[in-house]
Parts: sequence; C-alpha cells; structure tokens
Amino acid sequence: MFAATRPVQSLLLAIFVMMAGSGFLSTLIGLRLERAGSGTMVIGLVATAYFGGLVLGALRSGEIVRRVGHIRAFAAFVALLSASTLTYALLQHPLLWAALRLVDGICIAGVFICLESWLNDRAEPETRGSVLAFYMVALYSGQALGQLLLQTGKTVPAVPFELASILISLAIIPICLTRSAAPMLGEVEPLSLRRLFIASPLGVAGAGVTGLALGAFYGLAAIYARRLGLSLADTGTFMMVVILGGVALQWPLGRLSDRYDRRRVIIGCFAVTLAISAALATEMRGLALLVLGFGFGGLSFALYPLCVAHANDRLLPSERVSASGQLVLLYSVGAALGPMGAASAMTLAGPGGLFLFIALCTAAMLGFGLWRLAATQPVPDAAQQDFQILPRTTPVAALLDPASSDDAQPQPQKG
Repeated sequence: MFAATRPVQSLLLAIFVMMAGSGFLSTLIGLRLERAGSGTMVIGLVATAYFGGLVLGALRSGEIVRRVGHIRAFAAFVALLSASTLTYALLQHPLLWAALRLVDGICIAGVFICLESWLNDRAEPETRGSVLAFYMVALYSGQALGQLLLQTGKTVPAVPFELASILISLAIIPICLTRSAAPMLGEVEPLSLRRLFIASPLGVAGAGVTGLALGAFYGLAAIYARRLGLSLADTGTFMMVVILGGVALQWPLGRLSDRYDRRRVIIGCFAVTLAISAALATEMRGLALLVLGFGFGGLSFALYPLCVAHANDRLLPSERVSASGQLVLLYSVGAALGPMGAASAMTLAGPGGLFLFIALCTAAMLGFGLWRLAATQPVPDAAQQDFQILPRTTPVAALLDPASSDDAQPQPQKG
C-alpha cells in the first residue's frame, strides 16, 4: 500500500504542509474578529467570502493551470496565499479581511486543482484507492494539527499569521524540486444538474445540505466554543477533535454502506447528526463536548462521500466524473450560504444557534431521505459501487475516484 505513494510523495508532503499552515486560518480569523468586537453576522460574512472564493477558484483556476503549467501555477497560488496571510497581521478590518478570505479561497482552490490533477496523472488504475486514501490523511491530518498553532499568538498577535505564511511558503519546495513531470490538465464535460437530480435526488440534496452544515461549522464553530467559555487552547483542541473524528469514521461508515442499502446509511447518518447537533445546541462543556464533537465530525464528514457514492450507483460510468464535479460545486455553494444562516441563528439563540441551524438542516434532509426511501427501490447489492472516501475540494478530485472508471456497470435505477 505504501509503495503506491512513492511517485506522489512530494505532492502529499506539499498538501500536508499547506494544510498545516492554512487549515487553521478560518478558526483564527473568526476568533480575532470576535475579540475585536465584530458581530456574528460580520464573522459569518467573512466566512462566506472564503467559500465563495473556493467556488470561483474551482470554476476558473483550471484556465490558469492550463495556460502556464502546474508548477508555475502552484507557485503563483501559494505565493499569493502566503502574502494574503501576512496581510491579516498588518490591518484588521472586516471588509479587508473578507476580501482577503475571497482571495484565500481562490488560491486554495487553485492549489487543489494543481495537486489533485497531478495525483490523478501519477496514480495507476490499481493504486487509485490507496493514493486517494493517503491524500485524505495528509489533507485532514495537516488541517487538524494546524489547530494547535492557535495558541502561538498569546504574546505577539501576529505570530500565528507569520507561522501560517511560513508553512504555506514551504509547501512550494516539494513541488518545485520534484522530478515528476507535470501533467496536462484536461477538461471534463459537465453533466446537467437536471439529469443529475433526476438520477439521484438524495445525492444532490445531501451534498448541498452537507455543505450548509459544514460551511456553518467551519465558519463559526470557534466562536461557538469561545462563547461557551473555552480557552484558546481548548478551542483548538475541540476543532482538532472534530476533524480527527471526520478522518476516523469515514471509512467504517463507507464500508457499512457497501454492505447495506446506502440510502439507509445516509439517512442514519443524518439522523444521528441531528441528535448530536441538538445536544450540542444545549451548550454542553467538558468531556461531553469533545465526545459529541468527535461524533459530529465522524458522521458529518462522511455524508458528502456517501452522497457521491449513492449518486454514482445510479449513473452511467461515463457520467460519474462530471457528476462528482457538480456535487462538489453544490457542496461549495451550500458551504458559502451556511455561515450566514448559522450567524442569524446565533444572533437570535446565542452560541447554541450554530448547532440549532445545523440540526434544522439535517432534520429537513432526514425527512427528504425518508421520503426517497419510501418512493424508490434500492440499487441491487451486486450492482452497488464500492464506497470511496472523497475530499470536498474541487471537481478535479473526482478523477481520483476508482468508481469513475469505465469498468463499473451502469445502473438505471433512480432515487
């Protein structure tokens, strides 16, 4: 299994270092804005700007990569992201920071497009699953460990931004020194959203609602934790535990969905996420907060790849890559809307409003899922595709999914 990563070790190292530097910025920026007296709606708007940048970058960055090549494009995106990160330390103003977060989102999307298309080119058909698994581990472990840098600004407020910029800049080195030839970035023909929804209403709705919930979480969870009275160190620990929960439970839940009707597993995940969110909305503290946070991360992070797998079960093999691209864009649009919805709930209901908003989203999805379960027949077990963990990054990540191979059998069922 480890042998599969040898051709892509420099790429995996780059994403790990990149996420260690950039993965905690949303937490840090939310905390700094709150400490400066910004309201919840303003913090939500800044978070929305980041996810809006991700959408724009996912749609437009590929043109830059095709024009100048992977290495030059990667270096340009990383240099701009590093400069943007340092700019936060110069002047704190919500409008400026919203503009910087928009730039950050565009740059991060560009970085993901470079790395994911490169990974796809280097991965052999029989090793795609292993490469994708290691990519996910590098991405989320870097993001989780980066949360520990929140504590470094106690005496000098600029230090976390400086450390983030250093790590982001270091991510260029493995790419610039790699001996691996950069690939050509192809284009994927889009699948119409209407065709996708007809094939899999549950997959489409699930991806969008998961974006609403996780966009709200990433944008405002740190504010939730601080308003519960958690210290800066405990806030970082809470965020890290949620992310690690997301890493730990995706694979077991995915294997479960391979053995049983995947719709039931998706509905079950939404149901338990609803219960956990309702509990977190009561503003629990201590060990209970960490345990529930771990469970929330494990279930909510699994929902997007489960929805993609469900949609793949009901599409032709030739449609799966473009469908996965559409689903990640739907997720990103949902993530851009989520922080504002959650900010409104927190303004009305206090810190617990964040998870109250998430509970409402998951409750609506639970009802929709139960309706789809009653209205349609499941995909036969023998025809169901194997679950594959997928990142919620850019449409290019779909190319790494072994389920997109033409070897899979088409499924005509709808649901």
